[in-house]
Amino acid sequence: MTKVERASFGQLLRYPGFVRLWAADGLSNFGIFIFGLSLQLLLIHVLDADQLEIGWVRSAQWLPSLLFGLLAGVIVDRVQRKTLLIATDIASCVLLLAIAGMGLLGMLSPLGVAVLVFLLGTAAVLQGGAHQSFTADLLPPSLLASGNVALTQTYTAAQTVGPLIAGALAGVVGAPVTMLINAATYAISAMLLAGVPGGRPAERGPSSSLGADLREGIAWVYRHPFLAPYALCLHAWFIGNAIAGTVYIFHATRLGLDAGAVGLTLGVAGLAGVIGAGVAERTARLLGTGKAILFCDFLTGFAWLAIAVAPQTDLLLYAFCAAQFVYGIGLGLRGPLEMSSAMR
Repeated sequence: MTKVERASFGQLLRYPGFVRLWAADGLSNFGIFIFGLSLQLLLIHVLDADQLEIGWVRSAQWLPSLLFGLLAGVIVDRVQRKTLLIATDIASCVLLLAIAGMGLLGMLSPLGVAVLVFLLGTAAVLQGGAHQSFTADLLPPSLLASGNVALTQTYTAAQTVGPLIAGALAGVVGAPVTMLINAATYAISAMLLAGVPGGRPAERGPSSSLGADLREGIAWVYRHPFLAPYALCLHAWFIGNAIAGTVYIFHATRLGLDAGAVGLTLGVAGLAGVIGAGVAERTARLLGTGKAILFCDFLTGFAWLAIAVAPQTDLLLYAFCAAQFVYGIGLGLRGPLEMSSAMR
């Protein structure tokens, strides 16, 4: 960490509202990555779901992003962001308690999980939109970049450690109990957010309706010479990555990896993401931003191909860790490169 970075970090600590948001965000992120693995372990080991059923549940998890992503942005500008963040944390906690409780009582079915996961995904979409805006409410413009870096680093740490925790816990206490611990992260996050200053009031247009704002946003994005092709490519990447991520855990467990081993491979991807983000600027200078982003996509595609063709041997865990390392490098590179490209 450079002297400038240390100075910025010290300045961030002078804003207690942001510090609370930072801690709450870290807990929520750990919850996200604990949930991602424990959900599929719940489906595979508790509900004995097949690939089609797992696909339906995972589709329900990501469908709210497709249906409500743009609408969430409009809603965030019309409500108190702190209230929305607390409400989504509480809703996520309650829904996770329902999944865990019904799982322990043997009352869950793949369809029931899909419904609850759809509601969880809807809360996550609203939370994501409110979170980014609320950060800007709590910090001066001069510290906003440093604040976002701190939040991103915490997210990456959660991506690294979360799957390891989920795999270890699921292996010892089972996926339903792991969901209970996941619910606790959201409950604590809500309590932390309750002590954050309210920030700026919601922006309310005097004459525009929700539908009008939504139509305006869609038209602006998909008529923009840069954002339109970028959005379409991002949609395709998101769908492909969601498919591969869904199949991965099912594939790994069917080849003999236990919950702890699967969590380890995902943790390796998170660690590689930290490395990838660290060399993103150098890679952009070497290849150019556009070519570097394409290189990232080739890396992630190669990683999924290596996983698909890996033979079932004693070296399977090492092969999957290596592939996830390559995937994590590509993913870690992609985020900063896309952000710098969008800011040009």
